[in-house]
Amino acid sequence: MHDIPVEPWNALAATFDSPLINHEWLAHLEDSGSMTPAAGWQPSHACLWDEGVLVAAAPLYLRDNSWGEFVFDFAFAEVAGKIGMQYYPKLVGMSPATPSSAYGFLARDPETDGQRLFEAIEAFCDRSGIKVLQFNYVLDEWRERFERWGMVAWAHHGYQWHNENFNHFDDYLARFTKNQRRNVRRERKSMVDQGLEIKMVAGATAPESYFQAMYRFYRITNDQYGPYAARFLSADFFRNMPTEVRRHVWFVAAFRQAESDPVAMAMLVRKDGRVLGRYWGSSVYADNLHFNVCYYTPIEWAIEEGVQTFDPGMGSSHKVRRGFRSVANYSVHRFYDSRMDTILRANIDRINSVENAQIEALDAAVPYKRSPATEL
Repeated sequence: MHDIPVEPWNALAATFDSPLINHEWLAHLEDSGSMTPAAGWQPSHACLWDEGVLVAAAPLYLRDNSWGEFVFDFAFAEVAGKIGMQYYPKLVGMSPATPSSAYGFLARDPETDGQRLFEAIEAFCDRSGIKVLQFNYVLDEWRERFERWGMVAWAHHGYQWHNENFNHFDDYLARFTKNQRRNVRRERKSMVDQGLEIKMVAGATAPESYFQAMYRFYRITNDQYGPYAARFLSADFFRNMPTEVRRHVWFVAAFRQAESDPVAMAMLVRKDGRVLGRYWGSSVYADNLHFNVCYYTPIEWAIEEGVQTFDPGMGSSHKVRRGFRSVANYSVHRFYDSRMDTILRANIDRINSVENAQIEALDAAVPYKRSPATEL
């Protein structure tokens, strides 16, 4: 990223509602040793210049595996191997290790300049013998463009909380059925009963110890999953976070009463009216601690701040009972081997149909009242 000027890149990124596409965020991933060739991420960013002016750009990485993408294309890689196609290296566009819709080309004119950049990327794949091109967690408007340009969209289940013009946390509670309102209140009260206090802390003003603690909690959580852990960020990513990155970061910190060091933390990323939940961890066990640190406290803060959407990232279905709607996130794919292209296009409708049926079933299970005026 340091080969690309900061100002013109960020000028194009200004319209995105996520800071994960900003120059500083992507550069810090590289500088911290988190996203490097040694870690399986070879930066291969594309830029389109017009008479010295940057008119389009795309974060891209050459990859020799699929870990950290949260698009589980291992079955496609296996099929490619069976028919004798070299699946890796593939060219991937995304904000690395981020299972939240945030990706699209940065473009002065999305249609004209975006298509010119796309054609240049395809020419690069052709020259380099790359058989797989994919963009992960693309924004809806970019998914539609990529499909028009010949790529195939693959749906993936995700979660999202929407601010339905709530003024207070009680407005959010009022959306639930009677039983779930009681459950949420009980889970919130259990923090006080267990001697725990939770507060929001802005990354811009947080003490250095919080960044070190967040890395420790990040490791604690990932250590629970052994070889399946999503441990992609280095200690330097947290401990040496630049000011321009920190200003988008918020911590949710839980404390034992009368103690100054957090016993649990979550890290959020915010830009304007959108919040992304990224990482969490705890050094203690307490009933309902995860729900309060990762859901209830951020939701209460989001309502106070006028945040419109909260994407908690991937995770278990317990988000459903906390009011997170199930949504479809998309990756888009292009196989330059005609056999794999035929296999993809012959099966993708069935794959998406199954995924969308699951999304609809989970969304129907959210314990909201049928309408705000019923079941008071």
